This record gives sequence, structure tokens and C-alpha cells, in this order.
Amino acid sequence: MKKPFANARKLEEIACEFGTPFHLYDESGIRRNARALRKAFAWNSGFKEYFAVKATPNPSILEILKEEGCGVDCSSYTELMLAERSDFYGADIMFSSNATPEEDFRLAAKLDATINLDDITHIDVLKQAIGYIPETISCRYNPGGIMELSNGVMDNPGDAKYGFTYAQLAEGFRRLKSLGVKTFGLHSFLVSNALTELYYPQLAEVLFKTAVRLSEDTGCRVKFINLSGGIGIPYRPEQKAVDIDNVGEGVRQMYENILIPAGMGDAAVFTELGRYMLAPYGCLVATALREKHIYKEYIGLDACAADLMRPAMYGAYHHITVNGKENDPAIKKYDITGSLCENNDKFAIDRMLPEITPGDLIIIHDTGAHGYAMGYNYNGKLKSKELLLREDGSVELIRRAETPDDYFATLNF
Repeated sequence: MKKPFANARKLEEIACEFGTPFHLYDESGIRRNARALRKAFAWNSGFKEYFAVKATPNPSILEILKEEGCGVDCSSYTELMLAERSDFYGADIMFSSNATPEEDFRLAAKLDATINLDDITHIDVLKQAIGYIPETISCRYNPGGIMELSNGVMDNPGDAKYGFTYAQLAEGFRRLKSLGVKTFGLHSFLVSNALTELYYPQLAEVLFKTAVRLSEDTGCRVKFINLSGGIGIPYRPEQKAVDIDNVGEGVRQMYENILIPAGMGDAAVFTELGRYMLAPYGCLVATALREKHIYKEYIGLDACAADLMRPAMYGAYHHITVNGKENDPAIKKYDITGSLCENNDKFAIDRMLPEITPGDLIIIHDTGAHGYAMGYNYNGKLKSKELLLREDGSVELIRRAETPDDYFATLNF
């Protein structure tokens, strides 16, 4: 059974003070998790986590992670701006983009970010955009084929739009070396929300062997290897969380078996986790607004898919708790909905829950990543506020709710 990180009384107090709906984040959980990740990879002296800004683009969250030693992974001009305004510069920024506009490359270069090229044609685009090639460059690798583990197919890299082929990597490294690059990095992202502890070690094996091969084929030495993201979280109560210590140990074994014998034991290992870092430490809290009894039983909330798109977009599961009724029997089958004029605006379908009455607080779990960030304004719906539960128990408004003035600000009448 999933339990909210704030107890029922605390959530009632927060709802009374700030009103619903809101996304709430748990500072204690975020810090604890960041430290666990750092500990799991402490064997690598150059290890660094670059938090995926797209998951939770809020400066208060980024400040916490910066204090815990994390950098940021940005994928757009605006995310680079957010990094700059949050006082990230230089080697603390990884810029990974695709179909990248020249202005994005210019800002990344201005911030001295580490640029991770997605395609061999981007070498010329980058040189044209900024007039030179930085001395440190990373390239994104797509090994193609099917990503398989012992428990079955994970994903299909060969169908993904990202990255260089190996032949392009080798050609690209040679060209980059001729253009003055001295420090090379290798990056890959192959799957999403993997709940197996084998994913990172298997990806590490692919990248470590590729780094050795590149060194032999091109004479270019890879100084950092970025495992990117992909470690998942247990959205369902019956799922088991990934043991990050086991993951770190699996990567260490690959490092010692592959890189050290090749004389590459000084290579740094990076990660770019978003969901793993934040998802369990955020929840969407809404009020049950209406009930409807037709062919099914419906509970309509004051939140909608504008606040959490994942269930509507691809049927993602988010656990739901009725505040104060955590121990009550789940005796009623509901569809939990928002009020958009779309029938997929549902947070849960045929979900067994305690009996809900209008006014109950509904807690939708694991929205700390790809929750608020994916919101939109269809039907003129306005995005909700974001709150931070501090370690001392205080609550801070870290983003106000949108207003109609925000919605109309970009329109001409």
C-alpha cells in the first residue's frame, strides 16, 4: 500500500491554507534519494548526476538538487535559461537536444555547457552557430536493434530518432578531433521507466565497450560516459522499487571488467535521472467536486489532465489515496475524472477505492516528475500551483497557479 509522504492532517491544513488543486513536493525525500544515488556511485570519483530539468522545471527543486551536488540536463533554450537563472554554469550543465535550433547551441556555448550532439550533421550546425567547436564534446549513441534483458524486450532503439550509429560516431570523433576537441564524452538513452536493476549495468556494458572500440578505431579517448536516464519507479503498490545500490554495483563491475583493463579507469560516469529523482516525492492533491451515477460511477475532481497528462496521454497508472480513508475498505468502483471535454480525461478507470463523497481530498501519487511539467491549457484550463513541503514541516509556494490573465497574455484582441 502506498502512503502519502504527508499525513492526513497535514494535507488538510495545506489544502485549507492554499486551496486545491496543487502539486506538493517532499524536500526530505528528494534529498534522501539524491544522497542514496551519490553513495551508490561513490566508487567513481568523477560521478555526477545531471537532473533532467524537463521532469520538474522549478528553480526551488533545482536549488535542492544543486545543494546535493547535482548538475542539470537541459534540452531546450528555455531550460538553459532556467539553468542560468538557477546559477548553473559550465560543467554543471549538460545540453542534450535533437533537431536543435542554432540559437539553442549559441546559448549552450555562452553558458559553457557540455554539448551532447545528437547527430553527425550537428557538428557543422554547431560550428556554423558559434563559430568554433568546444574542446569538450559529447555524442549520443544509438546502437540500433532491440534492447533486451533476461525478462524480455525493453525497447526498440532502432526505431528511436536519437543518436549516431557506430560508423557515424567513429567518423564524428575523427572530425571533432581535427576541429580541436580534446575531451570526448559518450551518451545513450535506450529505455524509459525500467524497473529492473539490470538495465544500467547492461547499458554500461554497451557504452563501455563502445568507448574502448572508439579509442582503438579513432585514437580519441572517452573521458566521461553518460548513462542518461531510464531507471523507473514503482507506480503500482505491488511493484518493487529498484535498489540503487545494486544498480551502482552492477555498473562498477562492468567498469572494472571493461574499462580498467583497457587503461580507461579514469573515465567519469554520469547519470541524467528525472523520474527516479523526483516522481515518488511529488503528489497531486485535488478535491472531489462532483459525483455522477449513470452506467458507471464517476467522481469529478477540481484537477484535470491539464494538471497531470500521463493517464490521459498513454493510460499511465497513478495510485490514488482518499485522504483520511487510507485504511478504509475499497468497496466502490470509480472512474476518477477531470472536467475537460475529452473522455480520456481520467486519472483512474474502474478503480476500487473507499467510498468518496464531495469534499474529500484525493491524493494522486508519484507526480513529482512529468506531472506539472507536461500540463497544458486545453479548454482554457489553468495549471495548478506547486508547493514544497520543507524538512522543518513548513510549506512554501514555489509556483503560483495560473490566472486568466496568464492565459490571455499572448493573445491579440
